[in-house]
Amino acid sequence: MDLDICVPYWGDPRQFLATIASVRAQTDPHWRLTIIDDCYPDRAVAEHVAEIADARITYRRNERNVGITENFRRAVAAASGSHVVVLGSDDLLLPGYVEHIRRAIAEFPEADVIQPGVQVIDGDGAPSRTLVDVVKQRFLTPRTAHTLRGEAMAASLLRGNWLYWPSLALRTDTVRRIGFRDGLPIILDLALLIDIAFAQGALRYTGVVCFAYRRHAESLSQTSLRDGSRFDDERRFYRETAAAARARGWRRAARAARLRLMSRMHALSALPTLLRTGTRSGRRAAWSLALGR
Repeated sequence: MDLDICVPYWGDPRQFLATIASVRAQTDPHWRLTIIDDCYPDRAVAEHVAEIADARITYRRNERNVGITENFRRAVAAASGSHVVVLGSDDLLLPGYVEHIRRAIAEFPEADVIQPGVQVIDGDGAPSRTLVDVVKQRFLTPRTAHTLRGEAMAASLLRGNWLYWPSLALRTDTVRRIGFRDGLPIILDLALLIDIAFAQGALRYTGVVCFAYRRHAESLSQTSLRDGSRFDDERRFYRETAAAARARGWRRAARAARLRLMSRMHALSALPTLLRTGTRSGRRAAWSLALGR
């Protein structure tokens, strides 16, 4: 069984060439890498793939820019195996990633989502310890390997999303069946994961560090903080999710969605930066989310 690694590509070609190199450096050769280029202006990636001529790597370029949600859908559609990793174009696989994920799939065949341990790096590849990641890894992530299903999974993620989306191995048929929601481009990952939980899906956390997640100021998620779009999306998402959880009789999940403590703390922690570099709408959206309006 080969592991499908599919990248909805848009970003710095230099960082993505390092991402490709990290895939090719895997100790386990049983992988397929598919690149879905969303019409990024630079053709360096296409030229690089042609030069290395690795039969395991497929490069596709969209006829036009389709945006993040549609390109994520195309990435999942490109998978042909049982599980797919929707890898970020600036993240790195540590050498044992594929080996570990394939072993986890064999050991936990019921899991729809597999989350390994993650280390965080900055834009230059150096270790990074942001407040967001300290909270995620110290206070939200399970202390030991653990499986969560259904309401337990939903409640855990709604208290605070401790997962790192690009590192996840997802059951392909589950993601295709449930699909990405429209209108939530910045938190489409959390929305999908909650929908998997609502479908009684299972999440396996392994705790084995084999992935490097890059967090830097130029990322789309960070840009969306400055203009407030992420906070607006989060507020709407949590309200809708609380209602959906109540309709299912999931009291813990409904309470977590209603309180959204970590989401509010994130908004408050972003305010000093927003006061310096954010927009007026960004500051207003952060206050509204933090105060529960």
